Amino acid sequence: MEYVSPIKNVHEIKLIKNILKEQSSRDFILFVLGINTGLKISTLLSLKIDQLVNESGDIQSFVYIENQKIYINDQVKSALSFHLQKTKPPIDSYLFKSPKSELPISRQQAYRVIHEAARKAGILDQIGTHTLRKTFGYHAYKKGVAISLIQARFHHASPSDTLRYIGMDDTDQRIDVNL
Repeated sequence: MEYVSPIKNVHEIKLIKNILKEQSSRDFILFVLGINTGLKISTLLSLKIDQLVNESGDIQSFVYIENQKIYINDQVKSALSFHLQKTKPPIDSYLFKSPKSELPISRQQAYRVIHEAARKAGILDQIGTHTLRKTFGYHAYKKGVAISLIQARFHHASPSDTLRYIGMDDTDQRIDVNL
């Protein structure tokens, strides 16, 4: 398995979102949900719509997935709403349903979606399904989320494992309060 990178540039994230939104609402929500929750690709692909949407059709703000409380932010809510309006799937179906069956898309298909969108956006770094999770961790850390919280989300043994995983190096860890 090759090492993949987080997407550190916010402009590149927006480019990928635009590419995927034009391409497929399913692929768009896969990317948006992945970079905003940090869930593993296997967990994302196993999600059913009724895990995120209540009986009255409202998208929940918090969901419990694999014993973790996950916040569903406005970006995810908007992308999910877009997907649900566009496809009108049954509430008990997989969120990332394959067009060929009632099952979710494969990890390989998810990889192709993410990798091809990154190439179309001009990103030459190694990009794969772990990129979603790493992008979440990188941007959470850069916005001030404690590394211990990111470490807990990722089930890593140490903060240094998490920092390495999200692509932080000594040059990125500049502390400047600029008072």
